[in-house]
Amino acid sequence: MSYEDLGPNEKMASLRTSLSVQRTRMAAERTLMATMRTSLSLIGFGFTIFTFFQRISDGPVGSGIIPARAPARFGLALVFIGVLVLLAGTLFHYQYLVQLRRQRKELIERGFLPGTSAFPVSMSLVTSFLLLLVGLAAALSIMLRVGPFS
Repeated sequence: MSYEDLGPNEKMASLRTSLSVQRTRMAAERTLMATMRTSLSLIGFGFTIFTFFQRISDGPVGSGIIPARAPARFGLALVFIGVLVLLAGTLFHYQYLVQLRRQRKELIERGFLPGTSAFPVSMSLVTSFLLLLVGLAAALSIMLRVGPFS
């Protein structure tokens, strides 16, 4: 059975199903973008906190008040949490898209969907990967500034 064999009522139901697949995909994209915002905040706060307290501890006022490795440890902790959150969200999103593509293909094969609408590459997934690289670069930058941990 193909999409062309369906009657008008079945075609309307097929259109609704097709739109629901697209809405589901957009919901998954929004979820990944929320994960990206959270991880970007953690990475940004971690790097900023490290830089701010490092400069204070290097100055005449802050020397001795803040332990030498504290800004780097706290900043790295936030950056790594942000990277881990982003990595988990990205992997979940990828697995979900694979599952959704499989279900969509099955619905097309059964004739429930016309199969004319595209299922493009997720730009959120590409952006998430790039943000992951930025997070790793921030962590590397912090580690290179303070040297090996004692």
